Amino acid sequence: MNKPSNEFPKYILPKSIFPERFLCLSGSALKLIAIITMLIDHIGAILLVRYAPANEALFHLFGKDYSLYRVSRDIGRIAFPIFCFLLVEGFIHTRNRFRYGWNLFLFALISEIPWNMWHNNGHLLYPLKQNVFFTLFFGYVAFCLLEYFWENQWIQILSVIALLIIAYYFHADYGWKGFIFLLIMYWFRMERPAQAVIGSCWLHYEWKALFAFIPINLYNGERGFIKGTFGKYFFYAFYPVHILILLIIKHYVGF
Repeated sequence: MNKPSNEFPKYILPKSIFPERFLCLSGSALKLIAIITMLIDHIGAILLVRYAPANEALFHLFGKDYSLYRVSRDIGRIAFPIFCFLLVEGFIHTRNRFRYGWNLFLFALISEIPWNMWHNNGHLLYPLKQNVFFTLFFGYVAFCLLEYFWENQWIQILSVIALLIIAYYFHADYGWKGFIFLLIMYWFRMERPAQAVIGSCWLHYEWKALFAFIPINLYNGERGFIKGTFGKYFFYAFYPVHILILLIIKHYVGF
């Protein structure tokens, strides 16, 4: 049996829906957009959800009342697609696939502590749903298997189905729909217009997330200003740390 070929063409910046002169966002800029919009989302979900003034209507649009809480949650829908895009980029560019996957799994375990405290009134156990790092980890494992079994489509299909079943029953944040979205981002990684169209169709149930494809298509392929070990692990650690800080604020403010 011949060993599957893992040789791919040298990475070329895919065509964007925007002209090349408008591609102004580095990977670091996308990371900042992702964590800031996620922070805004979680401020709404953890702090503003029970704060009465934040739930009063600010304006009326398309037959709906929009409060500060609702606006914060809608802004947060942008974060997940950008994180998925960055995961695909990280998979393409990483020098150590195992270490990258291990970091995702490790921070998935670490993040379970603040995640469970958030969703189960301060308790450390919450078996009904897991944090989004697990969804990203399952997607990353799928990328690795799809590449390794590049010449054996049947094993690729079986691997994806197996991981889809795991994602479905594991109940990680965004669930099996998030897992499939990760596959869409991976399969169309070299065709950003198609990635945006198909990804948008898949996310129709969360249409505010479609705005994420604007900064994604402004990506210029550069790493940017976040470099070194500290910068890398700050990006990983931000998820569990900011949830924990918001829970502490919630406890002392009394929301």
